[in-house]
Amino acid sequence: MYKSEFLDYLKYERRLSENTFTAYSKDLEQFFFFLEENFGVLALPKEIKHTFIRSWVVQLMNQKLDNRSVNRKISTLKTYFKFLLKQNLLEINPMQKVVAPKTAKKLPTFLEENTTEKLFENDFFKDDYKGILSKTIFEIFYSLGIRLSELINLKNTDVDYSNKTIKVTGKGNKVRLLPMSKELKVVLENFDKQKEVNSLASEFFLMNENGNKLYPKFVQRLVSLNLELISTVKKKSPHVLRHTFATHLLNHGADLNAIKELLGHASLAATQVYTHNSIEKLKNIHKNSHPRGWDFTLENLSN
Repeated sequence: MYKSEFLDYLKYERRLSENTFTAYSKDLEQFFFFLEENFGVLALPKEIKHTFIRSWVVQLMNQKLDNRSVNRKISTLKTYFKFLLKQNLLEINPMQKVVAPKTAKKLPTFLEENTTEKLFENDFFKDDYKGILSKTIFEIFYSLGIRLSELINLKNTDVDYSNKTIKVTGKGNKVRLLPMSKELKVVLENFDKQKEVNSLASEFFLMNENGNKLYPKFVQRLVSLNLELISTVKKKSPHVLRHTFATHLLNHGADLNAIKELLGHASLAATQVYTHNSIEKLKNIHKNSHPRGWDFTLENLSN
């Protein structure tokens, strides 16, 4: 079924991140297992009918898998069959007759500005190595809006103090240069000094007390524990800080295209989700501040 060729295409041509590549690979493996279990061994891609795919989607939904996860698996198959068409290994795309289940749009979770300020109060983080590392991680996330994978892969050579820029390698190995604020520069330089004091050396900028590269769960746990102290938001992941970065920029008048470039989004559509947060904020301000704000609720409009 040309699985290995497809995975090579994802890895070397599409240059997907490790996590995305693994997700695609697992989705495809699950799909092929379903086909073999229900329709026997198929020799060629053209033997895969759209009804087979629909049956798999139904099975996934019967397993109570949420619509977002189902849609991700459908997206994997769309990419797979497009690859086969491109390679002239298929004439008709069975995905044309497969409809993805609708998903409710979720607004990004973010921290209010007064909550964020608590993170950077002088006495919030301890003055030991772990405390300084924690402060550095939070400052990088909030000042640059980068992804978790981008943070842990930052190298010393990516940090340019003289030009006040930081080089970030994002999805598909796309590189972008981000501006270094005065506050971030101070924090990064302080962390560099702390590494010298502890005689720690590595090609990666951030490292634990043993001089080893940070791993995702370490950062996720660290962020969650600290956010627990200042916020009641349900989600307490590093991505919340990325959402916070984008939302605060937009609220202060930043151009949406500029935010797109800073975040490293491939399309403006991915960035536009942050406008919904701003609209909701404006609605609340209008409702709470305008003398007739209550007249614009759905209940009053229907009367």
